[in-house]
Amino acid sequence: MKNSDAVYAEKIAEEYSPKSASKVVALRKLDRKAKLPAEIFVYTFGIVGALVLGVGMCLTMGVIGGGTAAFAVGIVVGVVGITMVSVNYPIYKKLLASRKKKFAFEITELAREIADEEK
Repeated sequence: MKNSDAVYAEKIAEEYSPKSASKVVALRKLDRKAKLPAEIFVYTFGIVGALVLGVGMCLTMGVIGGGTAAFAVGIVVGVVGITMVSVNYPIYKKLLASRKKKFAFEITELAREIADEEK
C-alpha cells in the first residue's frame, strides 16, 4: 500500500516540478512554428474558395435567385471560386518556402546540436 502511495506522490511531484525542455522538443516546436501559419492560411483560403464556388454554382443553377442576371453573376462568382481553389496549392508552396527560409538557420543549428550530442 505504501509503495503505491509513493509512486502516486512521485507522479504528482513530477507534474509540478519545472521541466527542462529537450532540444528535440524545441526542434519540433520550431518546425510547427514554421509550418503552422501557412497551413492555417491555406485551409482557410481553400474553404472560402470552395464556398465561393458553391455560391456561384447555386446562382447559376437557380437555387439562389433566378433569372438571367443571377445566372451571369453566378458564372462570375463561380470563376472567382475556381480561381481561388486553383491557386491555393501554389500559394501554400510559396508561403511554406518563405517560412522555411525564415526559420532555416535556427532549425539547422538545433538539428546539428542534437546530431552532435548523439555521436
